[in-house]
Amino acid sequence: MHADPIIPDRGEFIDALRALGRGRVMVGFDDRGGRCILDGVIVYTAHRPLLQYGLVDEFPNPEGFSGARYYRLNRRGREFAEKAWSTWRHRPLLERLAVRLAG
Repeated sequence: MHADPIIPDRGEFIDALRALGRGRVMVGFDDRGGRCILDGVIVYTAHRPLLQYGLVDEFPNPEGFSGARYYRLNRRGREFAEKAWSTWRHRPLLERLAVRLAG
C-alpha cells in the first residue's frame, strides 16, 4: 500500500505554494533534497511533499548556480495551489494561527 507523503509543517507548505504560485522559483542546493531556498527563505520541510505530490517540476537554468536545482509549479501544482490558498484564506484566523504554531 502506498502512503501519501506527510506534510510536517502545513503553514510552511501553504506559504511555499503561495510563493510558487506567484512565479517564484525554489532552488535546491543539496542532491539529497535537504536544502531549498524559496524567495530568499530556507524551506525546511515543504520541498519534499511538493516533489512527492508532483506539484513542482525541475527546470534547467543555465544562468543559475552550478550544481543547484531549480523548481517551479507545474500545471497540477498551480491548480492545487489555487484551491489550497482559497481554502486556507477562508479558515478562521485562530485556526490558521494554531496550524502555524503546531505545524
